[in-house]
Amino acid sequence: MDAMFYYCSSLKEINVSNFNTHKVINMSYMFYRCYELNELNLSNFNTNNVIDMDYMFSDCSSLTELNLSNFNTNKAEFMRNMFSGCSSQLQNKIKAQYKNIKKYAFDN
Repeated sequence: MDAMFYYCSSLKEINVSNFNTHKVINMSYMFYRCYELNELNLSNFNTNNVIDMDYMFSDCSSLTELNLSNFNTNKAEFMRNMFSGCSSQLQNKIKAQYKNIKKYAFDN
């Protein structure tokens, strides 16, 4: 799923609720620079085997709602800049709700 929606700058909405992700190991750059995307529900994503989440939501500057309620990041080794370029409001919300996401996933 690496770079699946990479630079889909006009993408405003997407339904990924039926994606089967239980064997996925790489989700890096998946939604990178999806500037117009404002809401994303990934609560059905099985991330138990994902190792790489680098830049997954980076530069999604319009993203205000992101549901990661079932995200398992225990195997994730790479989370660099996962949320860089997202609004500070979204980053603060993610930091408060999901304690298992590494510090370097956010802007400094």
